[in-house]
Amino acid sequence: MRYILSLLLLTTTTLFHATTDAKQPNVVVIMADDMGYEALSVNGSESCKTPNLDKLAAGGIRFTNCFANPLCTPSRVKIMTGQYNVRNYVKFGLLDRGQSTFAHQLKQAGYTTCIAGKWQLGKKKDAPQHFGFDHSCLWQHTRSGRSKQDGRTYDRRFVNPMLEINGEEKEYLSGEYAPKLCTDFICNFIDQNKTKPFLVYYPMILTHCPFDPTPDSSDWDPKRLGSSTYKGDLNDPQRHFRDMAAYADKMVGQIVKQLDESGVRDNTLLIFTGDNGTDKPIVTPWNGTKVVGGKGTMTDTGTRVPMIANWPGGISKPGRVADDLIEFVDIMPTLCEVTGAHLPDNYPGDGTSITSIMDAKASTRVKDWIYIWYRGNVMVRDKQYSLVAKTDGTNAVFKRYQGPFDGVKIADSKLTKKERMIKDQFMSTLSNLAQTRLTSVDEEMWSQAEDRKQPKNRNKKTK
Repeated sequence: MRYILSLLLLTTTTLFHATTDAKQPNVVVIMADDMGYEALSVNGSESCKTPNLDKLAAGGIRFTNCFANPLCTPSRVKIMTGQYNVRNYVKFGLLDRGQSTFAHQLKQAGYTTCIAGKWQLGKKKDAPQHFGFDHSCLWQHTRSGRSKQDGRTYDRRFVNPMLEINGEEKEYLSGEYAPKLCTDFICNFIDQNKTKPFLVYYPMILTHCPFDPTPDSSDWDPKRLGSSTYKGDLNDPQRHFRDMAAYADKMVGQIVKQLDESGVRDNTLLIFTGDNGTDKPIVTPWNGTKVVGGKGTMTDTGTRVPMIANWPGGISKPGRVADDLIEFVDIMPTLCEVTGAHLPDNYPGDGTSITSIMDAKASTRVKDWIYIWYRGNVMVRDKQYSLVAKTDGTNAVFKRYQGPFDGVKIADSKLTKKERMIKDQFMSTLSNLAQTRLTSVDEEMWSQAEDRKQPKNRNKKTK
């Protein structure tokens, strides 16, 4: 009898682990660089063509109210840690090494992890591995990603790039294109790890300036050493941006194809988004109007970004369009919930998982507002209204929206009773979160903060 009980227990335990493993989805998070909401054809772009992303949206969920920070490093810190920047953003180009990322949490749940693309979060050789990534292929990791020749500085993020592979510096000079190298690195990782759960984080190098040709452009030159100007050497940024958006879409298609070929497509959650709005030189014909890129501004054109979630084996009623409020702090709890990973110790609860939306049970998710902190400025908004102000509440601007990019400023004297209440609620949120500035970092990190000259308003580190 004891033998039979032991056998039953062993069989049950084996089945439990097999079931658990089978249910653990792979995760691919792709974040384009400087690619705002209006840049996807499925979102209404009349100039950019993104057929692979359009197809992902048709087979998944397309979100119309996703917001990022208006600049790259703050968004990268926010999406990886699941915390509002007010708590843990120190300065440009740095992620505090005391922070926990979604890669850490998924590794603890048994995931093998990979990152490729643009880093910009600390130059120490072990930085990607320190933050939970087993494998890395990055631009702007240990170096600036630029080189000098004949008295000129060249941006080496695209053609003939300078990359770091697992911290080892490598220079390419045979017409290679960094976005393709990063995508090939990811596809190789997927195929090598197809028998176990994996996480891929792809913060793309595209579509950030310089606005230069891609390998699919008519004026592609594989002998170029990169751009000698920040925005690009050539004179057609609009066309080159369209080409870059198309190539970013092509890279997404390559990854989807690899997931299919590796036999893991159905059990892979793929999330696509952008780190901030489109850059200012770019003007996109969109739904009968023109959207001027607003990167770096606390506006819809600076913070509204695309988001698509696709998971053949895990999304109910694919093809839906969701207007739920989404912000980058929501990614951490989402990935933890779908993978069975734990949230970090002392997680402040800034993010709200979107798994209920994927289950077609969005009514169970409560997200009334989103919050953006950016270098002493704050945005609090819901689907219809936004408040932008200094962290002390001064210079407040209250706007009403009926749709993307159409905010209209409302004077206090014109507010309805309901709008006055909403503005007061936003101001209260602004005030409460202002008290948490840098509470998730230690004293040494506070001393390096961009706003360290401001009055010191800190509590003990909460993490």
